[in-house]
Amino acid sequence: MEKKQLRRLPVGIQTFEKIIENDMLYIDKTEYIWNMIHTNNCVFLSRPRRFGKSLLVSTLQSYFEGKKELFKGLFIDTVEKDWTEYPVLRFDMSMGKHMEKDQLERYLLFILEKNESRFGLTSDATDPNVRFSNLIINVHKMTGKKVVILIDEYDAPMLDVVHEDKTLPQLRNIMRNFYSPLKASDPYIHFLFLTGITKFSQVSIFSELNNLANISMDPDFAAICGITREEMLEQTQDYIERLAGNNGWTYDKTIEVLTQQYDGYHFTWPSPDIFNPFSLLQAFNTKRVNNFWFSTGTPTYLIEMLRKFHVIPSKIGGGSAQATAFDAPTERMKSILPLLYQSGYITIKGYNPVSQNYTLDIPNNEIRAGLMESLLPNYVDEYADEGSSMVGDMYVALYEDNIDEMLRLLQSYLLTVPYCNNADSEGHYQQLLYVIFSLFGRYVDVEIHTSTGRVDIVMLASKAIYLFELKLNKSAQTAMAQIDLKDYSSKFALSGRPIVKVGINFDSSRHTIGDWEVKR
Repeated sequence: MEKKQLRRLPVGIQTFEKIIENDMLYIDKTEYIWNMIHTNNCVFLSRPRRFGKSLLVSTLQSYFEGKKELFKGLFIDTVEKDWTEYPVLRFDMSMGKHMEKDQLERYLLFILEKNESRFGLTSDATDPNVRFSNLIINVHKMTGKKVVILIDEYDAPMLDVVHEDKTLPQLRNIMRNFYSPLKASDPYIHFLFLTGITKFSQVSIFSELNNLANISMDPDFAAICGITREEMLEQTQDYIERLAGNNGWTYDKTIEVLTQQYDGYHFTWPSPDIFNPFSLLQAFNTKRVNNFWFSTGTPTYLIEMLRKFHVIPSKIGGGSAQATAFDAPTERMKSILPLLYQSGYITIKGYNPVSQNYTLDIPNNEIRAGLMESLLPNYVDEYADEGSSMVGDMYVALYEDNIDEMLRLLQSYLLTVPYCNNADSEGHYQQLLYVIFSLFGRYVDVEIHTSTGRVDIVMLASKAIYLFELKLNKSAQTAMAQIDLKDYSSKFALSGRPIVKVGINFDSSRHTIGDWEVKR
C-alpha cells in the first residue's frame, strides 16, 4: 500500500509567507487576528517562548502589507474586502539577549537601520529614540499612510537579566528610551502590536500608552497562539496516525500520550486545552515523543529567580494566585508564580470567581520532567550524561517494581558526584528524591497528611503506591518503624493498589544513601 504524502511541517519556521508558499501545515489563526485588529489598535500579548508569537507577528505583517494571495482559503479571506496596504515596521528583539549596555544600543541602531533601508531612508541620528521617532514620521510622509509597528519579544533584552540588580536597571532604561516615541507618534500609527513573555512596568510602553490593550488573559484570544485540542484532532489526524504506527500505539493511545506530554495549557479561565505547538510539531516530525521544548535550553533567569525566591521543587506546582498578581510588575514581584506562569512552566488549572483566585500547576509531563532536570544540579553539583543515564536505569528498575535495584543505583551514583553545601538536612534529600521521581513522569508529592502524621514522600507508580520515610544519620529501621507505628499505609488502603513501604537513611558523611528497608 502506497504511503500517504503528508504536507511538510513548519518545524523551526516562523515566517508566514514561507509556510504558505511552500504548502506547509498552517493552523489557521486568522479569525483571531481579524477580531483583534478590529477591536483594538494598540495590543500587547504575552505568551511563553516558542509558542508561536513570531509566526503571529509574521502573519500580521503579511496581512497589513496587503498580501491577499497568501490568505486564500483562510478565514480572513472570507471577511476582508479592502486589503489596504500599510507600511510596516517590524522589530525583532529576540537577538538583543545577553548584551551589555553598549552592545544593546548598537543592536537597536542596527534594527532601525534595517527598517530604514526597506523604505530607502537614511539617518545620522545617534540616539535610538530620536532615530525611531524620525523613522515613523518619515515613513508616514513618504507613503501618505499611517504606520503599522510590530515589536516581537519586546522584553527579551531585559528578561535574561531580571535577576541581576545592577544590570537590569541599565538595560531597562535603554529600552524605555527606545520605546518612548510610541506615545508621541500615535497620530502616525495605524496599529501597534507587541509580544513578550512578561510585563515590565517601568518601560514606557506600559506606563505611557494609555490605550494599550493587554489581551494576554482575554478569553476571546486564549487560543491565538498554540494548538488547541480541537485543532489537533481536526487538522493533524494523518500525523497522529503516522506517529502511532511508528511507535506501535493505537490512535487513541497516541492522543493520550500527546495530551499527557504537551497539553494542559490555559492562559485564562475558561480556556480551551492548548498544546505546546513547538513540541507537538517536533513530535510529528521526528515520529517520537520527547522533551523538545527543554532541548532548546532552560532560561538562566528562571533558575536564578527560583533561587532568589527560595522556591523548592515540590512547591512549584499546585499553588494559587490572585488575578491582580498576573499584572504585577516583573521587577517588583513578591512571588515567582506569575513569572512561572508567563514563562510557561505553570499554567491555570481553575478559577474561583468569588475569591478571584487562580489555581496554578505544572501543565504536562514535558514541563515537569524538563524543569526537574534543570533543578537537579541544585542537589548534585555535577549532572551530565551519566546523570541522565542514571535516571533512565532507575526508571527501568521502578517499572519492573524493583525498588531495591532503584535505590542501589541511586546510592552508587550519589557516591560518584560532588554535593552541594546544603546537603546536611532531611529536607535536602527529600527534595532530591522529589526531583528524581518527577523525572520518571510519576505522580509524586511530599509531606502528605494522614490522621497520624505526614508521609515524607508518596509516589504513585504503575504497579504500586510507594510510601517513603527519610532519616538522616539514623537507620532505615528507624524510618520503617515510624511508618509502621503511625500506620501511614491505612490512608491508601482503599486505592486498590499494593502498598510498598520504604524506609531510607541518608549518610551525611558519605553524601549518599546509608541503608534502606522495604516492606510489602
